[in-house]
Amino acid sequence: MSSVCRRIGFVTANRALLSHVRFNSSKPESIFELKDKFYPHHVGSVGKDVDDMLKVVGSDSMDQFVRSVLPKDVLIERPLKIEPSAGFTEPELIKRLKTIMSKNKVLRSFIGAGYYNTVLPPVIQRNILECPEWYTSYTPYQPEISQGRLESLLNFQTLVSDLTGMDVANSSLLDEGTAAAEAMIMSINATKGKRFRFFVHDSVHPHTIECIQSRASPLGIEVSVGLPGDDVDVKSIAGVLVQYPATDGSLSDWTELGKSVHEKGGLFCVATDLMALTIVKPPSEFGADIVMGTSQRFGVPLGFGGPHAAFFAVTDELKRRMPGRIIGISKDRLGNKAYRLALQTREQHIRREKATSNICTAQALLANISAMYAVYHGPEGLKTIAKRIYSFTSILHAGFSQNGLNVKNGNWFDTLTVEVGNADDILRLAESEYGINFRKIDDSTLGVSIDEATTETDLNDILKVFTSGKSIAATEIAASLSITSESPATIPADFARSGAILDYDVFKSHHTETEMLRYIHLLQTRDLSLANSMIPLGSCTMKLNATTEMLPITWDNVANIHPFVPISQTSGYIELFKELEEDLADITGFDQVSLQPNSGAQGEYTGLRAICAYQQLEGEGHRNICLIPVSAHGTNPASAAMAGLKVVAVKCLANGELDLTDLRTKVEKHKAHLSAIMITYPSTYGVFEPTVREACRLVHEFGGQVYMDGANMNAQIGLTSPGELGADVCHLNLHKTFCIPHGGGGPGMGPIGVKKHLAPFLPGHIHKRVNGIASDKAILPVSAAPWGSASILPISWAYIKLMGGAGLKKATQTALLNANYMLNRLKGHYDVLYTNAEGRCAHEFIIDIRPFKASSGIEAIDVAKRLQDYGFHSPTMSFPVANTLMIEPTESEPKAELDRYCDALIQIREEIREIEKGKVPKDNNVLKNSPHPPQDIASDSWDRPYSRVQAVYPLEYLRSNKFWPPVARLDDVYGDMNLFCTCEAPALEN
Repeated sequence: MSSVCRRIGFVTANRALLSHVRFNSSKPESIFELKDKFYPHHVGSVGKDVDDMLKVVGSDSMDQFVRSVLPKDVLIERPLKIEPSAGFTEPELIKRLKTIMSKNKVLRSFIGAGYYNTVLPPVIQRNILECPEWYTSYTPYQPEISQGRLESLLNFQTLVSDLTGMDVANSSLLDEGTAAAEAMIMSINATKGKRFRFFVHDSVHPHTIECIQSRASPLGIEVSVGLPGDDVDVKSIAGVLVQYPATDGSLSDWTELGKSVHEKGGLFCVATDLMALTIVKPPSEFGADIVMGTSQRFGVPLGFGGPHAAFFAVTDELKRRMPGRIIGISKDRLGNKAYRLALQTREQHIRREKATSNICTAQALLANISAMYAVYHGPEGLKTIAKRIYSFTSILHAGFSQNGLNVKNGNWFDTLTVEVGNADDILRLAESEYGINFRKIDDSTLGVSIDEATTETDLNDILKVFTSGKSIAATEIAASLSITSESPATIPADFARSGAILDYDVFKSHHTETEMLRYIHLLQTRDLSLANSMIPLGSCTMKLNATTEMLPITWDNVANIHPFVPISQTSGYIELFKELEEDLADITGFDQVSLQPNSGAQGEYTGLRAICAYQQLEGEGHRNICLIPVSAHGTNPASAAMAGLKVVAVKCLANGELDLTDLRTKVEKHKAHLSAIMITYPSTYGVFEPTVREACRLVHEFGGQVYMDGANMNAQIGLTSPGELGADVCHLNLHKTFCIPHGGGGPGMGPIGVKKHLAPFLPGHIHKRVNGIASDKAILPVSAAPWGSASILPISWAYIKLMGGAGLKKATQTALLNANYMLNRLKGHYDVLYTNAEGRCAHEFIIDIRPFKASSGIEAIDVAKRLQDYGFHSPTMSFPVANTLMIEPTESEPKAELDRYCDALIQIREEIREIEKGKVPKDNNVLKNSPHPPQDIASDSWDRPYSRVQAVYPLEYLRSNKFWPPVARLDDVYGDMNLFCTCEAPALEN
């Protein structure tokens, strides 16, 4: 009992015990069945709190309440097949998962191809990767309470800009393959679509080429593998991509090619390796316009493919076309330096189908790890690592050459491509006798890639495998080459980097663990996360990411497996994938699931691509119209445009429901070309659309397919499902509904579920056929790795297995109850938009701030900033309706926290009323001046019409539980007008 008391937060042991009995059986359980079940630890309120909330919303029971929220023909309540139904206990779950993942074989990997072993410093692992203050924070749209991770992401941008030699870098993309695809799209857009050919040199990794081809296909872009010849119309060339170092390991001087591409009017793109760039010439010296790659080897585990942070850097003139988020330096209300997301007007929720890209594709947590890796090692430490890698590769090259092996690349950084008699024989010997994996290039060629983790023993074993044990020891080879720790091998002069790298204070100041720990902790204190308080973001479910769910991500047999190892070595992963796919299929009502898309936006794109591929095979490739209700998520139009579809908006009624009359008009008008409709369900307005079945029927009647945006699945599980409502495909945000943490803006996962007729079109991959697809109908991959960000999939698997089918349904019911409870507490103080006929919302609701602009000059942004003084993150601001706030409490928050948030909003309403009454000026009041950081309150003068106490302690709880915003309100206009996206260079000494 004491363990329950310690761990359940606001729920007492007796209430938790009572909830076990109530929830699982109509009669008391035996003492042997009564276990410390997980769901009361995940669900914030049980027992009396639930009863009290039901009274507030006017329902006698949970069942009655749910029936007042969901339309009758939507509510299904089919029992989920997930086993065990009541869920595992946490010890049972860990034991089960260890058994599964023990079936993986963790061999030594020398496969490379963009994925390398790396050593994650424990101080970063424990204090960032495993720290909830870092992994539970939200995308930094509220910069005043995100200064820590914004500074770290600026460090990442500086790292990338400096090593690539480019002017501006973004704060990460999904992976190297999709970053290369973004480079292609950017090259096309830079010519305003007048050029349609993109050339990819065969130096580029094969899986990257597939990602480029995949993205090009629906847009009519012609991708050619090779370089443009004399017979190519120069006016058609949008860009050229090369890899440096190449996939075969070689270094090439691309200067002349860069000039040639520019003469032809195209952009010159380079995929590269940050570790190599610490000692080799940067791509900027070849005239590169766009440089991209992955920062994985800067401390981020292999993870069977992800998550890893891609990087993307451009010249100054291209910065406003660059995809992804950009961190810029601005100033706050007090004139002090502060960080913010810059150029947000490019984002998809503003520009919809005209967005630069689906900018929700970021990997902030992994970018922060890579940035901290660089901070910890510093410029000299990074160069030492790179020189060691190059030295080891040079030793290996000498050993191969001495034994008569032909190394096909004449120069190198970390990779050698070696001709062998029979590649399969070498691979079998390496695996069975030495526990080693190499990369198979073809039947007679293997690739060997050295990395930071390679040891002397590894080198000796590699030499033994390739020479049948005839090679002399690596130490003797090193001696013959005069390679020592003091005198490592040197890059040939033609490729050697000159000048200092990372000459910024932050990269020269934190190299001891004490310094590093304090720097990480300093940044951590400048951010608000779920460790501080609830983050009630409508449309971006921020729920509990339980510790037990997070534990496996650093296990050796989860984290340290290369994505291209033989499938026989990954039996544990495959078993887990199969169970997760089956559970997600059951939850969604679909026949098959693909786990490959590694973000929600990628899931949307993949689902639409599957629809288009199916229609193409059916002889209906002319269908290109995608209907999107105005109540849909902002990413939907951008995804449709990326899939080559033309967006047509569908109206909604004044009450937020889909306008069926307008839908009928649109499907009839576009019946010859109707491809799909994208429906967010429940809608982004926060209501269950009562006519969803009719909408699906209409679209099907006129030959279209139904895509359902599953970002709001948190309101459906166990009560209804997309497949049973009529959808053909649906993506799932595992980083929302299924507990993968948001990480300050990534990682995420966006798998899709499909009906049987779409299953053959789920994405494949060059390295292995996934999802059991044996036909050639699979679309090309949408991610660089076969299963996307595989290492975080155990988080969602664990959540589902801990909750069980019954627990998942309970979570959905509680999420609905929490939202309606808050709605009822606030509706007397704020107008609430869009409820159903019984005054109910789904799992989120919108409060209207628009009336206050006329009465007091107050807008949504003022309420959002004022909430920071109360220790809270703002709800989603001005989306989907301008000047409103959309609130989603999730099921994880206890009633006490819901009340605290409601109390804050009610008190803010009173502060607005003071302005309306004329007691304080419209332009100088506690809301307009919010938030109030310590230096503001501690200033010598105070000439405001409200007290310092009112500014920082408006409610009593803040006196003992105060989160202080580190900066005052930022100046957004100044930040965009004066775009500065790297660390400040150190002052020159006299």
